[in-house]
Amino acid sequence: MSFESELRRMEEITSLLKDENTGIEDAIKLFEEASGLSRKLNRTLKEIERRIEIVTPEREDEFDVDIFKGEENA
Repeated sequence: MSFESELRRMEEITSLLKDENTGIEDAIKLFEEASGLSRKLNRTLKEIERRIEIVTPEREDEFDVDIFKGEENA
């Protein structure tokens, strides 16, 4: 499932949990699903943040290549 699909599912779950017609058993199952999705989405966001940090220059005119995994400066 893609990040976008997972995010859409989280939005669906939120709507269902807000719906007063959602029973308690269904609400518990939805909450458990949302908890797992939340952890997965957070891990994905942290990985995206790390990837962005890799390509973000420390100064406007240079990039820090020391932070690339497994690469050494030549």
